[in-house]
Amino acid sequence: MQEVATAIAEAPRRERKKRQTRDALVHAALKLFDAKGYEHTTVREITDAVDVSERTFFRYFASKEDVALSFVRDATGALLRALAARPAEETPLTAMRNAFRASLLELAEDEGPHAEESMYLLVVKLIDGTPSLLAAHLRYLHDHDGEIVRLLAQREGIDPETDLRPRIVAAVFGSLVSMATKDWRAHGGGSVASMLAAFDACAEQVGPALAGHWR
Repeated sequence: MQEVATAIAEAPRRERKKRQTRDALVHAALKLFDAKGYEHTTVREITDAVDVSERTFFRYFASKEDVALSFVRDATGALLRALAARPAEETPLTAMRNAFRASLLELAEDEGPHAEESMYLLVVKLIDGTPSLLAAHLRYLHDHDGEIVRLLAQREGIDPETDLRPRIVAAVFGSLVSMATKDWRAHGGGSVASMLAAFDACAEQVGPALAGHWR
């Protein structure tokens, strides 16, 4: 019984250590990509920075591209969880806005104080500046936008195969994130708070932009 209890107690510790190793590899890779360029950074350099073996790297990631896009996968997962948790009375676009805010704050909390600024900025700069990663990023978003559409449709009790509205809201949301990210970068990047402010500024203009004249 004592051995079983010890094994159960050790399980969370092992999971924490695995998470810490994965996060350390991501951080090291992004910093090296930023300093040397994605194409000129090797897996060996990433593992040396964390003091682990290449074999350990490949337990967590299939390739350099995989580690570079891991933040995108984490952000998508956080967004889907946050959207699923939004109150039913929120309208679809409001739920998306609040889910985006909650997901970015979750990622920032996971990264620790101040780390989310450089992390997010490095990822955005890296993807925008590396054609192969930009293509992979767009492919990933294209392959997973159906998950957001299904969640939106489920919230409203409609069929996403016959009703265009969930796809329209998902498309509007994606465009808002893209616009906000460009504005955020144009003003120097910075904290998650400044990114959320840029997103809110864009989102607040959806109604005025679509309804009536602009004068």
